[in-house]
Amino acid sequence: MTKGKAKSNSARRNADSPVDAAACACGVNQEAAETRVGIGPGAHAAGVDAGLKAANLKHLKRIEGQVRGIAAMIEEDRYCADVIQQCAAVQESLRSVAKNLLRNHLSHCATHAMHGDKAQQSAMVEELVALVGKIAR
Repeated sequence: MTKGKAKSNSARRNADSPVDAAACACGVNQEAAETRVGIGPGAHAAGVDAGLKAANLKHLKRIEGQVRGIAAMIEEDRYCADVIQQCAAVQESLRSVAKNLLRNHLSHCATHAMHGDKAQQSAMVEELVALVGKIAR
């Protein structure tokens, strides 16, 4: 990638807009929207709450630290029950991020799809049923 290309991508990522890209981890921008429009893996968010994105990224950085701590505990041969407790804490933290992502998905992506044609509506219903099933496990 050339330096000019890198700068244009960086500028595009930093562009001010009322709807930020990627709280859903799928992002939204004109170039990406042209490559994959619709519902399902590889699609891009119809909208993203900037505050939710910031909260998710902050939470994920904290989770990253927790995971490093667990690795250190294992390297130090710490008591198994303590390590398991930390693993459970990480799982709960990830579940919290997933709920925030689902909230954004329902607020933007699902709402957008439900205003589309019958095929989009049906695909979104199936996607939501699958997602709720994964989160509820």
